[in-house]
Amino acid sequence: MQITLDGITYDVIIERKNNKNTYLRVKEDLNIYVTTSYLTPNFMIEKLIKDNIPFIEKQIDKMGKRIDKKEKNYILGEEISIEINKNIKRTSFDGKTLYVKNKSDIEKWYKKATKKIFEKHLNDVYNRFTVDIPFPKLCIRKMTTRWGVNNSRLKKVTLNSELIYKDPKYLDYVIVHELAHFIHHNHGKGFWKLVEENEPNYKRLRKELQE
Repeated sequence: MQITLDGITYDVIIERKNNKNTYLRVKEDLNIYVTTSYLTPNFMIEKLIKDNIPFIEKQIDKMGKRIDKKEKNYILGEEISIEINKNIKRTSFDGKTLYVKNKSDIEKWYKKATKKIFEKHLNDVYNRFTVDIPFPKLCIRKMTTRWGVNNSRLKKVTLNSELIYKDPKYLDYVIVHELAHFIHHNHGKGFWKLVEENEPNYKRLRKELQE
């Protein structure tokens, strides 16, 4: 369900629970949330919304003023501003500020940026790697205990999505680390020698990541 106010279309999210009453509110994503009973028909919800247009407009304006400000975040170790504004029609990034319509667009942008950046760094590190190895398939996901994982059998490298927030030197080190596992499947002397060939500062970078 959707509603258009002043030329802007807002989604109406209906949450059905074991409620006796029906509640109407606007959240930070500027969607309109209706919490109601499982038995409430849609026409009653539509009537509720129409009868409360002034309230909804007031809440949207109030919420818009709260989130129409710059928030701080990072990409590759650099601090950027994030501006959230309901009137922004298209997500854009000018190198310093990310402009989005709502908070959900931030995650979507980061996901696309992470894939593009990680693919470029994997390609760059692979091309200068000192040993011939198969070009790995890239997998990206958030991990809580590892920065990267190597699967030699599937010829796949998995990188922690949290690396997008850190200086690119850490991303490159993790890639080197995982590529070295295509030759050495353990952390023996041969492994670390190969890592050092491709990243002389690996000890410092490894320590900083562990911290």
